[in-house]
Amino acid sequence: MTAQGTGARGRGALLVGQSGGATAVINASLVGVVEGARAAGFDRVLGMRHGIEGLLGEDLVDLSDRPAGDLDAVRRTPSAALGTGRHKLAEGDLERALAAIARHGATALAYIGGNDSADTAHRLHGAARAAGQPLVVAAVPKTIDNDLPETDHCPGYGSIARFLANAVRDATYDSLASPQLYPVKFVEVMGRDAGWVPAAAALGFDPAGPEADLAPLVYLPERPPADADAVLAGVEARVAKLGFAVAVVPETLRDAAGRHLGGEQPEYVDAFGHAYFASPGAALVRLVTQRLGRRARCDRPGTIARMSGALASTVDRDEAYRVGWTAAERLAAGASDLMTTLVRTGDDPYGCEIGEAPLAAVANRVRPLPDAFVAPDGRGVTPAFFAYALPLLGPDPLPEYGRLTV
Repeated sequence: MTAQGTGARGRGALLVGQSGGATAVINASLVGVVEGARAAGFDRVLGMRHGIEGLLGEDLVDLSDRPAGDLDAVRRTPSAALGTGRHKLAEGDLERALAAIARHGATALAYIGGNDSADTAHRLHGAARAAGQPLVVAAVPKTIDNDLPETDHCPGYGSIARFLANAVRDATYDSLASPQLYPVKFVEVMGRDAGWVPAAAALGFDPAGPEADLAPLVYLPERPPADADAVLAGVEARVAKLGFAVAVVPETLRDAAGRHLGGEQPEYVDAFGHAYFASPGAALVRLVTQRLGRRARCDRPGTIARMSGALASTVDRDEAYRVGWTAAERLAAGASDLMTTLVRTGDDPYGCEIGEAPLAAVANRVRPLPDAFVAPDGRGVTPAFFAYALPLLGPDPLPEYGRLTV
């Protein structure tokens, strides 16, 4: 897709915003929307700074005539060029938003984000219909969590998966070299209530390859440990087997009773009610030291994992652009209340087309890691997950390593 063609003018303005946690490829979706809107014949493209907050405050930036070279650079830049936000629309906000949309002559709105952003887009569509206002609305999928329903995968996931596959593999080689220093290592990864992100940390260890024996323990929200003691037992068994243990834990890790291993008091609750708890990795390090008498450490890649431009997947970036472009195209055709989706057409060779789904089927819903992707012991992933996820990392995602045998 390119921005060469233009449709008939007179479509009014298209508004675009970015919301939620930024990723390594969210700007590719933004540029896709901008260039798709130009090609479809929208008179102007207006960017909302910091998501819906920019609309409510009428803090907008005109993207209509940005040079192609500038947009191409933004397309390859991580983070959100417009800034993101996590504002939850109140009832009064809907009326204010529609008034601002009308003042700026906007007839379409594309919102790039995850579950909560889909809810925002769905509510704006409903409010516009109720008010008789000519507005079409589409969501453009974006989330490292990969937990949106109705799409094979989500832009942003392939890049964090590529980063974690490499980072955890390298961290494992560090532990292999120096078990006498830190025999236990926890790698705490981002994510909410689905196991897609921690599962990605295992992708550096092909189950049929020479490094399969080094695969980390992976703790998944879908298979919570009975309690902290069960985690310690698993770690101790791995140390007894290999001389060291690497365990991947999600930042939201709970036990089977639903208790957060980092403590039950949230450190922060956002506008959508998402609670953020203290580090389970840090808590487990303390328990390993106290109860097992072993040195341990916790690596927490944090935002660098979802923001690494250097390790971004080219497949991910291309698909992010395409879902943005198609959203603008569908809005120009008068479609509304939809999210563009990724539809897999094959694995070998990998192929993907762009589809769409109704926002009511996406908003505020979470897609867990399927049972078929979880290892029988619940502490790893299956070959089926490798077949699903590896194509998303792009070509040559992992360098070839070697090990000396003695």
